[in-house]
Amino acid sequence: MSWQIKVPATTANLGAGFDSIGVALNLYLILDIKQADQWEFVPRSACLEGIPEDESNLIYQIADQTAKQFSNKLLPTCRVEMTSDIPLARGLGSSATAIVAGIELANQLLKLELTNHDKLQFATEIEGHPDNVAPSILGGCVIGHFDQTLASIRVPIDDLIFLAAVPEFELKTSDARSVLPASFAYPESVQASSVANVSVAAICQQNWSLLGKMMKKDRFHQPYRKELIPHYDALVSLLEKDAYGIFLSGAGPTMIALTTQAKVDEHLADWKVKFPELTWLPLEVENHGVRVIQ
Repeated sequence: MSWQIKVPATTANLGAGFDSIGVALNLYLILDIKQADQWEFVPRSACLEGIPEDESNLIYQIADQTAKQFSNKLLPTCRVEMTSDIPLARGLGSSATAIVAGIELANQLLKLELTNHDKLQFATEIEGHPDNVAPSILGGCVIGHFDQTLASIRVPIDDLIFLAAVPEFELKTSDARSVLPASFAYPESVQASSVANVSVAAICQQNWSLLGKMMKKDRFHQPYRKELIPHYDALVSLLEKDAYGIFLSGAGPTMIALTTQAKVDEHLADWKVKFPELTWLPLEVENHGVRVIQ
């Protein structure tokens, strides 16, 4: 018996939606699974080279945690072949997809019959916030709040291109968090939260130009993290007239422009010439979350 788990990548924050807003995108981590005599994780993609191939693999670690959380059964051993087109440590949810894949792996192997809420709650407890794991589970855009329990709203998105500009260098989330302020003054907190509030309303109404304006006003993370991205201002200047808005994806260093397919068709070749060191990925929203294919 063999089967497959397919998990979409995510982008998070969308400007001021810090640790609370995420969107699933059409890049994927795919596991091809069959039972075997011992655990083995076999990378089949260049971006997965060097990851652990035994039980120290993050996917196994999460599956083991899930088994212990929801069952008293042992996981049957499997050979797992992994393919992925999600760049690692670039702000596109690579670690979140591994968490979601691990939970689903245990769910299927032990027939746990976990609900989406079960998966969301447990994945968020592991990750610490819902912005990346929630859209990988549910698809679309998910706006979430976590304080021991999870509250979330899912919003499907259509006809919008997330043009990702992915640099060659990695940026660890821990390094990106280290530059953030420890606290805000009360008046600044009010301003920052009002930007986030309008951003959520713009997403729900699919008012992308308004969302783009709010992205420029973010006070939660982009003003601090942009210093870690040498080309940040130059890329914004290049793209802003042809995009609804531009934001730092997750913790970075990937930047994403919200735009249309027509604009991509018209300008992408020129943008590639001006920034040849970046990998350009025109992505669409994946409105389906994690899938199991028998």
